[in-house]
Amino acid sequence: MSYDVIIIGGGPAGLTAAIYAGRAKLKTLVLDKKTPGGQLNDTTEVENFPGFPEPILGPELMQRMVQQAQRFGAEITLAEATDLVVSGAKRIVKTDQGLYEAPVVIISTGAEPVKLPAKNADRFVGRGVSYCATCDGYFFRDKDILVVGAGDSAFTEALFLLKLVKSVRMVVRHPPDDPKAIRAKDQLLVEKVKAHPKFSFIWNVVVEEIVGERRLEGVVLKDLATGKLSELRDVAGVFVSIGHRPNTEFLQGRLEMDEKGYILTDERTRTKIPGVFAVGDVRKFSGEYAQAVIAAADGCIAALEARKYLEDGRWIE
Repeated sequence: MSYDVIIIGGGPAGLTAAIYAGRAKLKTLVLDKKTPGGQLNDTTEVENFPGFPEPILGPELMQRMVQQAQRFGAEITLAEATDLVVSGAKRIVKTDQGLYEAPVVIISTGAEPVKLPAKNADRFVGRGVSYCATCDGYFFRDKDILVVGAGDSAFTEALFLLKLVKSVRMVVRHPPDDPKAIRAKDQLLVEKVKAHPKFSFIWNVVVEEIVGERRLEGVVLKDLATGKLSELRDVAGVFVSIGHRPNTEFLQGRLEMDEKGYILTDERTRTKIPGVFAVGDVRKFSGEYAQAVIAAADGCIAALEARKYLEDGRWIE
């Protein structure tokens, strides 16, 4: 089937692109392998999206975006993209439901946080386990929390949380004398966090299990030196920051990416292939922030640039 614009991914970036493309009277298709909404579908309340003075549930916010995109004529189809083929002026998207083609493709497949490999971790996402401090930190005001990870992102999250919570303990899977224990490269950031009176480390352990009924009530830690298990009950939340993995496997060899798989674009969200854009968390720059408002801005830019490309038939500097 032929369209003016095909958007792969229905998170904040993709749906915003669909809204703007639809308003421009472009025949627009949004492809998503599951219910549109992206990571916000797993977020209980959103407090930092502009225009909502009161918290709004993540799924509700995304459903509103879906309805807005559909109001402007965008079609939404559940299908998983498996390849992108360029054939002259056509960009052909192969999916598990068939082929779709358009002169413009906007890639907004997002990035998935590397999951905490602990028992019950998935079950408690949004109920004590979080992968985004700026999204969920305010719900843990004056609480004791753990941060899992020891890279730059983990220390950044810890610094943010220290302004809100009662205490932050960072779980590190190496002993303190291991040169690989702290992976963060920003030493000023590390020293600032370490000097905070509410911060401390738990060395040479991993989170083995999340404990609780309806919400997280504690964690089980495993000592990597002895194998001994111990339970912490004075924990209200676990913030996981052990990396992200962009959803670009199906585009390997098709687009220019960095070593982690994030798609490289210019400031207008354009890739090296005319008519192909990348927006939101899958894009090199925006993926560093992983914020819905930034993803939405990317989607707006790409849709406006897509309209220009369709009018001119080429990239305009």
